[in-house]
Amino acid sequence: MKNIDYSVVIPIFNEEEIIPELWRQLSDVLHRLDGSSEVIFINDGSMDNSLELLKKINQQYSQIKIINFSRNFGHQCALSAGIDHANGKAVILMDGDLQDSPEAIISFSRLWQQGYDVVYAIRKNRKEKWLKRLAFKSFYYIQRKLSGIVTPMDAGIFSLMDRKVILALRRMPERNKYLSGLRAYAGFKQIGVYVERGPRYRGEPKVSISKLFKLAFDGIFSFSTIPLKMATILGLVSAIVSFIIGLIGLYVKFVLGIEFLSWAYGLTTTFFMGGVQLLSLGIIGEYIGRIYDEVRQRPYYIIHERIGFDELQ
Repeated sequence: MKNIDYSVVIPIFNEEEIIPELWRQLSDVLHRLDGSSEVIFINDGSMDNSLELLKKINQQYSQIKIINFSRNFGHQCALSAGIDHANGKAVILMDGDLQDSPEAIISFSRLWQQGYDVVYAIRKNRKEKWLKRLAFKSFYYIQRKLSGIVTPMDAGIFSLMDRKVILALRRMPERNKYLSGLRAYAGFKQIGVYVERGPRYRGEPKVSISKLFKLAFDGIFSFSTIPLKMATILGLVSAIVSFIIGLIGLYVKFVLGIEFLSWAYGLTTTFFMGGVQLLSLGIIGEYIGRIYDEVRQRPYYIIHERIGFDELQ
């Protein structure tokens, strides 16, 4: 194993328009770092020419390494593969859309050399639409309130982690990973750096709304059992309220001789109680589904080929 100071891990999915500029900016930053480096691109089942472009860069620069998945496994899986294969004393995780500028890596490196084990980017001035910004803010707020750990607001995966943090993450084998939360869970000495969040360099976002919801659910259900307790409390409160209304109804009908409510109110109540039950079942189902994923023990990702790695890695 070579003595590498920095490993940069970048998932790639259909980014042929961005890869040349991404490598241009990143290579400039790496040349300014004090130490040797490697860049691990994870081709997450791209259907365009992303893999061919990465191979061309690999032929010119020995520090470039490529992990080619057998299919699309998803963003968190690609990051996990990079973490599993990174050899650097410090590992940098970043997306390949250039919304987070590689220039911030210089600041990350300085703070790491000052003794911080984790340096993460805090996004400011997001360029997404207001509805998406509101959704991100709401998720971070809810996740922070429900989880048992303090997760930084507006901090995504763009970060630098010391090797001991990486080794800690490798010992967390769960299938539904939320790496930003696991990074906070690992502890160590952490600090945030404000980084301007720019627009995509080119193309459209590759992460769909459904995948964002999946990631949000992983961030909540993987770190807290409070939703289960909330479902229990909601059911208990609904039962108590229903019992009290039932007693009032019996008193009004048989003692006062007055008709209590109408069929419309009864139908509304039935729908409400049905909604409460389905919501509770849905929360329970999220936890059961995650247990099912863990029991199956399927590989988190499958590698088709590795390019640029030594045989012993």
